[in-house]
Amino acid sequence: MEERPDPQPKSGHVLVEVRAFGLNRAETYMRSGAWGDVAEITGIECVGFVKADPAGRFAPGQKVAGLMGGMGRLINGSYAELVNIPATNVVAIATDLPWEDFAAISESYATAWSAVRENLGLLPGQTLVVRGATSSLGQAAINIAVGLGARVIATTRNARRREALESLGASEVLVEQAELSRRVRELHPNGVDAVLDVIGNSTVLDSLAMTRRGGHACVVGLLDHVASIPDFNPLFQMPHAGVHFSGFVSWSLGTPEVPLSAIPFQGIVDRAASGAYKARPAKVFRFEQIREAHRLMESNEAGGKIVVRL
Repeated sequence: MEERPDPQPKSGHVLVEVRAFGLNRAETYMRSGAWGDVAEITGIECVGFVKADPAGRFAPGQKVAGLMGGMGRLINGSYAELVNIPATNVVAIATDLPWEDFAAISESYATAWSAVRENLGLLPGQTLVVRGATSSLGQAAINIAVGLGARVIATTRNARRREALESLGASEVLVEQAELSRRVRELHPNGVDAVLDVIGNSTVLDSLAMTRRGGHACVVGLLDHVASIPDFNPLFQMPHAGVHFSGFVSWSLGTPEVPLSAIPFQGIVDRAASGAYKARPAKVFRFEQIREAHRLMESNEAGGKIVVRL
């Protein structure tokens, strides 16, 4: 912990007074040096008040969420009292949610919404498998899919998480195992409509194997820390004709390809406030407890989103 001069307003950015921020696996990679040179101050998302906007797009005191835009990697991030965020990566949201509840939503739900609605094109009545469902991203995906009217099969490494996942609306909960696709095919012989893989490269081929012809699989996380799929040859390793395979990287949020305006942030936050989405943080820490918060994240025992409140 250290004191630094207050950042000053700068063109093209919004200066935000941080009230809370969610923790993300990416920040452990940046801290460990696994991603090479990164910014001195980490943190890829936050919620708070607008301190200043040189362009006048946001009013001082307005409640906002800020995410991505190179925070923590290319520019100083949100583990601070004040942060400059590219204006393209700031969205105004009207809400009376406590700051810690507000902070549990933005990055996880923006990523889950983009992957579930855009990459997977999930429709009401379809079946979605969420692998790594107890992660904050997995839980967001369950909420979104159930709210859409889809059927969700959730997977977890820990059978004790079954009740929690069922409370989110998962119709089935399966414990992760080698070749889980065989178990899924026993239950759904023709395969499932869609798979959202939060675990990562170690399970991608198996996720493709449980997907029906014409279905979609999307990898959106790297909980497994595996850097690549060894010797992946799509032409020969795709399980059968007609499976659509994609990935969604949250760093694309706020870019011209994935503008924040494409995500219904206000509606998502309103659903969380009404209880339609069960989106509260699993654990809240004070700013001076940041080390404890990271230890919990690395233990994989949080069971949801970890939030730090300033």
